[in-house]
Amino acid sequence: MSALVSSSLLRSCSYSLRSVVALRHRRTQKLWKTALLQWCRSLHVDSPPHIPSLTTSYVHGTSSASLLSMTVSQSLDYTVQRWPDREAVVFLEDGIRKTFHQFQQDVEKMAAGLLALGLKKGDRLGVWGPNSYEWILFQFASAKAGIILVSLNPAYQVKEVEFTLKRVQCRAVVCPTSFKTQLFCKMLQEICPEIDTAPTGMLKSPRLPDLRMVILTDSRQPGMLHTEDVMQAGESRHHKELMDRQSKLSFDEPINIQFTSGTTGSPKGATLSHHNIVNNAYFLGLRVGYDWRPQVRVCVPVPMYHAFGSVAGGMCMAVHGITLVFPSTGYNSQANLEAIQSEKCNFVFGTPTMYTDMLSHPDLHKYDMSSVEAGLMGGSPCPSEVVKKLRTDMNMKEIMLAYGTTENSPVTFMGFPQDNEELKTDTTGCIMPHTEAKVVDPNTGQIVPLGASGELLIRGSCVMLGYWDDPEKTSEVICKAGWYRTGDTASLNSLGYCRIEGRMKDMIIRGGENIYPAEIEQFLFAHPKVKEVQVVGVKDERLGEQVCACIRLKEGQTSTTEEIRAFCKGQIAHFKIPHYVVFVDSFPLTASGKIKKNILKEEMEKELNL
Repeated sequence: MSALVSSSLLRSCSYSLRSVVALRHRRTQKLWKTALLQWCRSLHVDSPPHIPSLTTSYVHGTSSASLLSMTVSQSLDYTVQRWPDREAVVFLEDGIRKTFHQFQQDVEKMAAGLLALGLKKGDRLGVWGPNSYEWILFQFASAKAGIILVSLNPAYQVKEVEFTLKRVQCRAVVCPTSFKTQLFCKMLQEICPEIDTAPTGMLKSPRLPDLRMVILTDSRQPGMLHTEDVMQAGESRHHKELMDRQSKLSFDEPINIQFTSGTTGSPKGATLSHHNIVNNAYFLGLRVGYDWRPQVRVCVPVPMYHAFGSVAGGMCMAVHGITLVFPSTGYNSQANLEAIQSEKCNFVFGTPTMYTDMLSHPDLHKYDMSSVEAGLMGGSPCPSEVVKKLRTDMNMKEIMLAYGTTENSPVTFMGFPQDNEELKTDTTGCIMPHTEAKVVDPNTGQIVPLGASGELLIRGSCVMLGYWDDPEKTSEVICKAGWYRTGDTASLNSLGYCRIEGRMKDMIIRGGENIYPAEIEQFLFAHPKVKEVQVVGVKDERLGEQVCACIRLKEGQTSTTEEIRAFCKGQIAHFKIPHYVVFVDSFPLTASGKIKKNILKEEMEKELNL
C-alpha cells in the first residue's frame, strides 16, 4: 500500500473515530472506538517487525513513507492550513492558550520584528530560560526568518553562558529577568557591563564582541529590549522581506544549535538542519500513532532547551498538529497531574525520574487519569518496575521508550504502541525509518555477532551537520562514511530492537570480565528500599576494578551493605555483585541534570580510601 493511500485511509479513520465519539450509547461507543483504533493501527505505515530477519548486528529502518522536503516554517504553515482553530499550545501557569492560527500570527510578527532589528539569515539567536510561551514562539519565529536558534540551558552560570554565546557568535539572546535563583539579567550585566549605557540593540562588549542585543520576556531594563518591542518593530517591508526569505531557505541549512552537556570537556554545539528535526519529528509521530489518533493533547513537563522538548514537543506540534500542554514553567510533579486532569491530556512526556516522581506523589490516586492513553519516555534507561506501575497507577496502556542523542536530532530507536512487555522493558525500541545502525567492536571496528555487545554507530538523515565551527571534534565522532559514534555500549536483537548497556567509558573491567553498570542498576532498582542507584568501577590492585553501587534510599528507609549484597546473591553473576555499597543523599550533576559518573567515581575512590 502506498504512503498516499495509507494517509487517505488514516484520515478517514480519524473522521470515523470522531463520529464514534458522538454516539450516545457508551458501550456501543467503546466497542466501535476499539474496533476502529485496531483497524487504524493495522494500516500504520510504520509497523513493528514480527519475523526475525537480522543475522548480524546491522539494521536498516525502512518505511513506505518518504522523507519530507520541508523547512521548519513550511511544516507549521501546512498544519495551520489544516487545523487553524485547533489549540497549538497551552501554558497553564501563565494562562496562555493559542490556536494554530493565533500562534502563526504571533510567529510572523516576531519574525518580521527580528528582521527589523537587523538580524540576518544565518545569525545566531540564543534562547536562555525555562519553558515559556516565548521559548516556543522564538523557536518558530527564528526558523521563519532563517535565523539559527541556540538552545541554552537555563541552569548555566556566568562562565558557561559566556562560553556558549561566544562559541557560536550569538547576535542576540532572549531570556527572562530571573527565574527562581537564576538571575539571568545580572549574569549578562556581569559579562557585559556596557549593556546599561549602550543604545538599545547596539551593544558592543569586548567579552562578547558579536552580541548586539538582549531581549527580555518579563520586564523592561536599561539597554535591553522587551519581546513586545520586537513584536511591534516589523513594518510592511519587513513582512515582504520575510516572504522573500522564505522562498530562499533550503531544508539542508542549519537552523538549531543544541549544546551537549559537556560531561567530558567543554560543551559542543551540535548543529541540526531543518531536514534533521522536521523528519525526526515526522517519523516519531508516525511511530507513536499521531496520524491515526483523533486528537492528541500532550502533557509536556520536559524542558524545551533539550531536543526531547523542542523536537518531540515543538516540532511534532508543527508537523502533526498535536496540542502541547505545559503544566508549569519549572518542573513540578503535582502541576503535571493537575494538567493531565484539567486538560484531559491523553499523552504524557517524561524522563524516568519525572515518571517516578508522579508515581510516588502522595495524592496521585486523587487525580483523574482516565484520559491518559500513552506515554513517551526518554533521557535514560527506565527500570521495568516503573513501566509496570505506569499501567496500573496512571492508566498508561501504551508506553513507548525512545533512545537517541542530541547529535541524532535526537531519536534513533523507539518502541511501538503494540510492543509486548519484554520489548518495552528490556529494549529502547526498534530502529527508526530511514536510519541505519550497527554495533561494532570498538578496537577493530568490525560488526559484532548478533546479540553481542559493542559500540553503537548511527547513519542517516538524523545525523547532525557537525559541531559548530569545530571540524576536529566533528571528525572524531563522524567518519568519512557518515557513521556517527554514539559512545554507547549496545546490542541488537533479530527484530532490530536495541538494548543500551551503558557508556563505553563507563564499562567496568573486573579481572578481565566486562561489566555494564546499567544492567546492575536495573537489577538493584527492583529492591523495595532503593529510590535511585548508580554503579561505577573503582580502583582495585588485584582485579583492576571493583563494582561500587551508590544508592539513594527511599524516604524513611535504612539498609546495609550486607542486605544489598544478599539481595543480589543467586540473582546476578557473582562478579557483578557490588563489592562496595555506599549510601548517598545525591549525585553530582551536569547543568542539564545528567549524572557525572566520572566525578562520582572519583568521590567514591576518595571516600573508600582507594
